[in-house]
Amino acid sequence: MKRLLIVVDYQNDFVNGSLGFEKAQLLEEHIIQLIKEYHMNGDEIIYTMDTHQQNYLETYEGHHLPVEHCIENTEGWQLYGKVGELLQDCLCFKKPTFPSLDLAYYLEDKEYKDITLVGVVSHICVLSNAIMAKAAQPDTPIRVDLRGTSSGDEKVHHESIDVMKSMQIEIIE
Repeated sequence: MKRLLIVVDYQNDFVNGSLGFEKAQLLEEHIIQLIKEYHMNGDEIIYTMDTHQQNYLETYEGHHLPVEHCIENTEGWQLYGKVGELLQDCLCFKKPTFPSLDLAYYLEDKEYKDITLVGVVSHICVLSNAIMAKAAQPDTPIRVDLRGTSSGDEKVHHESIDVMKSMQIEIIE
């Protein structure tokens, strides 16, 4: 049975762009190492991309987070660094908001040994997609690798870890 790695929103705007933060850049090497490991083992890798349109500021999310980011086909929307090259042949889920319902539907009929998530931002998109994975795969260990995820807000990052633990999402330190 294969393992699954989900790389969440490791895009320029979240790493060094309009919503970027220093710790996000420090995740790259670990995420690269995981992608290579999963490829070598013949395991599955998929990824999500936060994907907005030019009218982002007019959307519900845009009213609550009025910072243009991840506008489709812009530099900020692209995957960051070498991660983008390594994910070229992997399945992508573009999502207009924090979690991906399409990702959950995809996972629903699959069997995995375990599912590990990395990417950004830990307390928003990683958390919400981990919950979606848990809903789709309730008997599969769902894990979040802390060496591959972070937030610009340390307090909320740690609170989200506690929330994930309470939902039986395993935390890898």
